[in-house]
Amino acid sequence: MPSLKDIKRRITSVRKTQQITRAMRMVAGAKLRRAQEAIESARPYAEHMRATLAEVARVQRDSDHPLLVPHAETRSVEVFVITSDRGLCGAFNANVIKQALSVVRTRQQAGARVEISTAGKKAREAFQRRMPDALREHYTQDGWVSFGQAAAIAGYLSRRYAEREVDEVVLVYSEFVSAITQTPQAVTLLPFAAGAGDDSEEGQPLPYEIEPDPAKLLAVLVPKAVEVEIFRALLENQSGEHAARMAAMEAATRNTEELIESLTLQYNRARQAAITKELVEIVSGAEAL
Repeated sequence: MPSLKDIKRRITSVRKTQQITRAMRMVAGAKLRRAQEAIESARPYAEHMRATLAEVARVQRDSDHPLLVPHAETRSVEVFVITSDRGLCGAFNANVIKQALSVVRTRQQAGARVEISTAGKKAREAFQRRMPDALREHYTQDGWVSFGQAAAIAGYLSRRYAEREVDEVVLVYSEFVSAITQTPQAVTLLPFAAGAGDDSEEGQPLPYEIEPDPAKLLAVLVPKAVEVEIFRALLENQSGEHAARMAAMEAATRNTEELIESLTLQYNRARQAAITKELVEIVSGAEAL
């Protein structure tokens, strides 16, 4: 049985841990509010970008833009996995990695060669253990997500697809649904789907004119739309990370409270037993005299 000193030392240690988890929960909550505002602002922009692109693509149906045209065969696939750089966020990163491994298995079973690029240290570490030969580029997420980072990633992936180094690019990330729900997603980024137009309006002229011509507009819109999609995925992942960390730290704080109560009860029982033993010894000594 542990001594009173050992139990007291453990209670002190757990209380210090509780202070850390409570502080991390508060920090994650503050960051989540900022990240949630960012993703709620980015979603309408991304949706309107796709809607605009769909309108232009409806006019220019036979576009030969290299990012819109599917390749004849899918012999090589690049899976871009987005996770966080840090842990202590429950099963957040593990769920994304599990989704990415499912995509990898599906593409390999179809006979395609799979390559992996990552954003976030957790994804890099996971695939260094599992598929070290398939790893290519890696992007860290130091600080807050920026559009410049998304543009750099989009440029790399778009170049590889346009130069036919890969025949498909799949984006794997965690979608922020709410503070308690984050859903892993796997979407085909390239070839880029401009969006389905209304079949009833096919062949009918648009109620406005497009200047310059649709082909030139697609040349500008498509690369920008790819950048926006990646930026949105990074923001979704960032919000999900802070939400998952806040939930994990809240659960850890509750666990420390329960552990402190249990240790305190154990301490009191041991202290009571020690006092009872001393009293018995005193009474026995007095009777002997």
